Formats: sequence, structure tokens, C-alpha cells
Amino acid sequence: MQVAPSLLSCDFADIKNEIKTVNSADMLHLDVMDGHFVPNISIGIPVVQSIRKATDMVLDCHLMISDPEKYVPQFAKAGADIITFHVEATENCGKLIDTITELGVKPSLSIKPNTPAEAVFPYLDKLYMVLVMTVEPGFGGQKMITDCLEKVKVIKAEIARRGLDTIVQADGGINDETLAMTVESGVDVAVLGSAVFAQSDRNSYIEKIQRM
Repeated sequence: MQVAPSLLSCDFADIKNEIKTVNSADMLHLDVMDGHFVPNISIGIPVVQSIRKATDMVLDCHLMISDPEKYVPQFAKAGADIITFHVEATENCGKLIDTITELGVKPSLSIKPNTPAEAVFPYLDKLYMVLVMTVEPGFGGQKMITDCLEKVKVIKAEIARRGLDTIVQADGGINDETLAMTVESGVDVAVLGSAVFAQSDRNSYIEKIQRM
């Protein structure tokens, strides 16, 4: 299983060195919140630009924002390798996926806990990744809503049925208590925040999960 540490849980005062402590990961997960689509505010475009200068790791930008169409080109220019937006945030999913692809970035679509798995089905053939939120987006450190892992299974089954290469990511409450069920659901990429950054040897912890 691939691992994507969420930098929301790192020490932003020492972010360059914090990234080095998780550089065995497959990608870095950057949570972008606008205080409108979700009830919190986090990093924006300048921080993504700075992170891009600090590492050549894959930057997985999760846009928890309203009107993602307005900002996708700026995040692509800032250095995002993957851009995830929410199906609930726009009525133009197909067009926005095409825009992300045209910008040379891998497109990804996310669903909140109350959104059915089938919401992503019309777009699977255009997507690099689907992100299944296993908590309500907006805050780190929440307890996993384990029923959401059933949506991972449904989406993975549809991907397999169509013979696609789309991968599935899960984000929210993934830790030592929920890792086994996360793996069992078929998740390809696990986003971990506090579970990783609480470790004394973060890279060893990441490598252990990658072997699961």
C-alpha cells in the first residue's frame, strides 16, 4: 500500500526538515481548506510553491474549496503533481478533470462521507485517482467513519469491472487501529497525518505500512 503523509500534522515552522523525515513515502498530501467548503482554513498557493522548492516528492493537493475551477490553474503552476477536488464542490466535474489533465497534472476526485460511491462512476475512465473521505473533511485527528471503507470496495469493484488503472485513496482516521481494515478494503493509497508525525522514526513506520 502506498503512503501519503498529510503535512497538516507536521511542524510548519520546520517544514523543510519535516519533509525529510517522511521522504520514504510515495507522495505528500497537502490539505487545502478555504473556510467555506469546509469549516477551517489551512495552506494555500504560496505554501505549495514553497514546498515544491523544498522537495521533488510527488505533491498530492487535496482542494477542499468552493469554486475549484478558479484555482486549479494556480495550483498546477505552483507545482502540484496530483490535484484532487470534490464532486460536491462543482457542477462541472468532467470539464474540470479535462482542465487538470490539459495542465499536465493527474486528476483526482473526492467524495465526502455522505456522498455515495456511485457519484464518481461517470468519471472513472478520466481519473488518475479517487479519494474516499473516511471523516468529514476540514479537521485532522478525527475518528474514522469505518462504513466509508465499504465505498472503497464498491469503487474498486467498478474499476476492476471496467479494466481501468484508476487508484483509490482513503483519508481520515487511518492509524494503527484502523490500518488492517483499510488494507482489507483494497485502498491503494493511505493518507496518514498524526499517526505518522507522532512517530520517533517516521520513515521506518511508513515503510512498515508500505509492506502491508
